[in-house]
Amino acid sequence: MSGLVLKLSPGERVLINGAVIENGDRRSRLAIVTPNAHILRLRDAIHPEQANTPVRRVCYIAQLVLSGDVAPADARPQLLRGIEQLSQVLVDHDSRLQLSRATEAVLDEAHYQALKALRALLPREARLLAGAGQ
Repeated sequence: MSGLVLKLSPGERVLINGAVIENGDRRSRLAIVTPNAHILRLRDAIHPEQANTPVRRVCYIAQLVLSGDVAPADARPQLLRGIEQLSQVLVDHDSRLQLSRATEAVLDEAHYQALKALRALLPREARLLAGAGQ
């Protein structure tokens, strides 16, 4: 495994295995070589009050694993159930692909990758919800 490369903006914060790390005043790159490290970009973090849509709720559960607030084994059934529920509504090819990636990542305990796949569904969900509100 080659690891994960994080490109950080000046002053950007990231949570790595429970520790908040703040970048200095220049852009930088961090190579995370430890497998299964829990990483969360704080700029991408969903706050509890923002977990107000189906996709955001499932993202939030994955995020809780990455922040160390929930054990992976405890989150696994909730994540898989949430992904299954999303797959009943998001039936287009691209969404199915992202949901499949998220499922595989959860099964492999690669929660960062699961969150990444789920976050890719947020724009589609926003469009669907906007269309439903008309």
